[in-house]
Amino acid sequence: MKKNTHIHHGPKEVNLKNFLIYGSYGYTGKLIVEQAVKEGLHPILAGRDEKALQIQADKFGLAYRAFDLKDVDALNKAVQEVDAVLHCAGPFSLTYKTMVEACIANKRHYVDISGEIEEYEAIVKLSEEARRANIMLLPGGGFDVVPSDCLASYAARKLPNAQKLELNIATLGSGVSRGTARSAIENMNRQGRIRLGGKITNVPNVWRTKQVDFGRGPKSLVSVGWGDVSTAFYSTNIPNIEVYMALPKSAVNMMKLTRYLGFIAYSRPIKNFLKWVIGNTLPPGPSRERNQSGSCLIIAEVTDGKQTIRAKLRTPEAYYITSLTAVEIMKRIMAGNFKPGFQTPSLAYGEDFILQFDNVTREDL
Repeated sequence: MKKNTHIHHGPKEVNLKNFLIYGSYGYTGKLIVEQAVKEGLHPILAGRDEKALQIQADKFGLAYRAFDLKDVDALNKAVQEVDAVLHCAGPFSLTYKTMVEACIANKRHYVDISGEIEEYEAIVKLSEEARRANIMLLPGGGFDVVPSDCLASYAARKLPNAQKLELNIATLGSGVSRGTARSAIENMNRQGRIRLGGKITNVPNVWRTKQVDFGRGPKSLVSVGWGDVSTAFYSTNIPNIEVYMALPKSAVNMMKLTRYLGFIAYSRPIKNFLKWVIGNTLPPGPSRERNQSGSCLIIAEVTDGKQTIRAKLRTPEAYYITSLTAVEIMKRIMAGNFKPGFQTPSLAYGEDFILQFDNVTREDL
């Protein structure tokens, strides 16, 4: 392993008050690096692929570190150089553990752009360790789950005894990156999820469908095991949480199919084959035009059984807003603005955190 480890110091001196972006050359990682540089930051780039790192580092005049997460020595060395890590290499269920452990051991903050419930719940259990190390663990620093988490907190505050939260999500003119698709394949054997009576509960894929009007007529939505099933509980204390998303018919049919695939969905060779197909057929992610012109709509609905409160949030395209929120979180950490332990975006930075970005609007319905 060691021989693959390479340290390259770019033109900038590397010192603390900086952060590492692991997985910087993936689709979302690239957007984040561009945004960081645009805002005058000089993150250290990192990942396994030295060639990809070198090209990216040369383009922006940044330092890089090439290492595999299994190389614990190299990982620890790289983490020790910075205040915080922004982890962008999914599927996170396979990659988060060693990175989080290195961050806790070296007393460095951890942020990622995951949307995976298992990972969130595992990190919640490390909250006390992180508090003792005086570091923040904030998984879900991107579209999963910053906008929805802020909106859920906003709606919940208006109805303090709410018993149920439903989040409804639609994306307009966007698409899916290879990384997102690979994470979906990695997690396809896991069923749909809801939170019921405070506990995360498995339900079949495509457990429920419904019609929601985001302002342009009703859209068909399907229940999904989105990250907020985990995080919104900690942000709002609401015990019953469901998330619904407008998805293409082909995606819904694929989800239905996984109900009947049984053991095949658990098979490592099948998952690896499907990921290979994605790598060879899908574009890396939405085009630049789509990044700029696409948008996302989220409606949060909370109820206490008697009264229902609804609020709507509009944001830029999902991958683009991820680059904005992730970089802003890192800037705040660098400035010493963090809360130790496990945090959700709204617990760390408040329900209005999302409103600082251009073309984000919130309204009561």
